[in-house]
Amino acid sequence: VFTEEDKYGLYSNLLFKYFLAEGVVCGHDLLVASAKDRPDNILKELPAPLLDDTYRNELGEEATAVKPEDVQDSMKIAWRYQNLPKMEASPTTSTKLGHYYDVSKTMSPELFQSIKCHSFYLPEELSSQPKMKACNVNSAYTRLLQSIQRIIYQEGFDGSDPQKKQKNILRIGIQSLGSLLWGDDICSSDTPEDIHSLTKFLYVLRGLLRKSLSACIITVPAHLIQNKAIMERVTNLSDTVVGLESFIGSERETNPLYKDYHGLVHVHQIPRLNSLICDVSDTKDLAFRLKRKLFTIERLHLPPDLSDTVSRTSKQNLAESAKLLSSGCGTMAIGKKHLDF
Repeated sequence: VFTEEDKYGLYSNLLFKYFLAEGVVCGHDLLVASAKDRPDNILKELPAPLLDDTYRNELGEEATAVKPEDVQDSMKIAWRYQNLPKMEASPTTSTKLGHYYDVSKTMSPELFQSIKCHSFYLPEELSSQPKMKACNVNSAYTRLLQSIQRIIYQEGFDGSDPQKKQKNILRIGIQSLGSLLWGDDICSSDTPEDIHSLTKFLYVLRGLLRKSLSACIITVPAHLIQNKAIMERVTNLSDTVVGLESFIGSERETNPLYKDYHGLVHVHQIPRLNSLICDVSDTKDLAFRLKRKLFTIERLHLPPDLSDTVSRTSKQNLAESAKLLSSGCGTMAIGKKHLDF
């Protein structure tokens, strides 16, 4: 999974931690690689899982929390729409996928006892070999590939080699790959010295993942990469490419159309099997919001009506913003309404 970080890296790091937390709950081994934060600190900040019936109670609290403005908005809806069936506010048991997590709490250390956690912290890896240049981009990527390869072969994740012990899955998380902290200059220059450095790394990594029992999530500060050719190559080498666009510091932060959300989710590519064509999703109306305890991805729906106090100019701006959404925004009321994490 290739995740394009939001501008300030707040929500991409949250998805990064959710991926690792799901591995802990499922009993998978972890490998956390970072050049900025220590892997041990990242593991200490994983969200706490909501096990058994606890998630129902937590989801119920989030669903029943009604804002005062919601009550006022319900009075403005035309009477002919009041008797229509309401959208599902929380997932039922049949729609549960994976586990749910409470972002207000951290995971208990007891859950880590049944799994093995591996770490790769670039400053420590470079200091262990003083002869290596810190600015050499190939050295940082090479050290990471060697570490991943060693863990796959030594810990029994090689799918082509019959293993005597019970097989498990390795979850690999790489944080802010391609940034200056990794020694790469693709984020600081339109013409980097080695424009294919990140592409070479992903090509070798993809080969390791294909022949092993492992899955990987990578976050990249794509908004800093000016060369679009690099992003096209990276997209072609990834199975799933998702971009997060945060509203922090943008005009959409104060736009009434997006008042209930914190950002947009752009699905650039989804996995495909036995096909040479990259399937690019046409869905453009996905948004995310961070509630008190849950992080959800929902379909962005237009408000049923605007307040009389909104000026005509504001309504025109809302109409222009609405054109950016897909035409099926109002017709996607069938199926699962949102994704919870």
